[in-house]
Amino acid sequence: MTASVSQKTLAISRKPVGQLELDPDNPRLVSVSSGSSQEELIKAMWNEMAVSEVALSIAANGFFKEEPLFVIPKNPKEKDPAKQRFIVVEGNRRLTAVFLLLDEGLRRRVKATDLPSINETRRKELQELPVSIYNNKEELWEYFGFRHVNGPKEWDSFSKAAYVAKVRRDYGISLDEIARKIGDQHSTVKRIYRGYVLLEQAEKMAGFNRDDRVRNRFYFSHLYTAADYTEFLEFLGTNEKDSLKDNPVPKKHLSDLKELMVWLFGSKADGKEPVVQKQAPDLGHLRSVISNRQALSALRSGRSLDRAYAISLGDSRRFQDALAAAKDALQEAKGTVTTGFKGEKDLFSDMEAIEQLVGSIAQEMRLIAEVQRKK
Repeated sequence: MTASVSQKTLAISRKPVGQLELDPDNPRLVSVSSGSSQEELIKAMWNEMAVSEVALSIAANGFFKEEPLFVIPKNPKEKDPAKQRFIVVEGNRRLTAVFLLLDEGLRRRVKATDLPSINETRRKELQELPVSIYNNKEELWEYFGFRHVNGPKEWDSFSKAAYVAKVRRDYGISLDEIARKIGDQHSTVKRIYRGYVLLEQAEKMAGFNRDDRVRNRFYFSHLYTAADYTEFLEFLGTNEKDSLKDNPVPKKHLSDLKELMVWLFGSKADGKEPVVQKQAPDLGHLRSVISNRQALSALRSGRSLDRAYAISLGDSRRFQDALAAAKDALQEAKGTVTTGFKGEKDLFSDMEAIEQLVGSIAQEMRLIAEVQRKK
């Protein structure tokens, strides 16, 4: 294996900014942009990656030479240094900030017009940037894994998963080895990779489209957290081990995979809101529902998640919960009756109805208890 960044002395040189390009395969860019041109990538970075704070810092303080961009040659066979271009694999936000500060027309096109103009001294400084050059991305995977998957500069969960998938597939590194190298002690690597392959199969084979989701933000954590539970894997016809393989869901369960994705993320085309609005408690409730045939049928027929969850609990648990909730509510009413009740007839009528209902329930409970005692 080639030497990693942690195994060799950091060599820093300077390269003209015109020879530097954003990395279209950067996991963070892949998660926010489907475009591949440099300007499309710059626009995506500006809209999604808080480039403004970086640009303001560079405008005021310059580009810190102690923090070089990590780059690889775009065309390793190019012999003419003046024609060589470099892909920035670490530092895309900083490079985007420099591009925008140097090009007023670009700022207008991507609507980054609130950035300040820089003076000629700063403009001259930014014509060349400090870089550390590597032969290929494989030399850097351990560094990125530690820094962005399990370290101080974490990416969003989908970007992490996409990077883990790239390392596993492109460089032939096992998930266990990736986890060991980056110090993952909580199975994070396997969990996010499992979510990634399920999403991948849903988009390739089950007719799900991530862009059809209802919310602007893609809550990938809903998916990989769900896939950490046996109940969801069984619902999809797979298991903990097999779910780490490519296309882990059998064909007969692809409709279930699509259904799960819509429950998690919704569908604008079908006018369906996600039933999981918040990971807690909704994901736990959905976990109970898919494990109960009657509750699952209720959810599929259009009943709310709350109603389907209540069905999944069974009548005994529902009765206990309802009784406890009623007791709490009545105790609250008792504590506020002297200050909250002003003699309203409708409230008194409500109380009389409650009194009758309580009496009826109590009588039924007595009869059932008597039968049980005789048994």
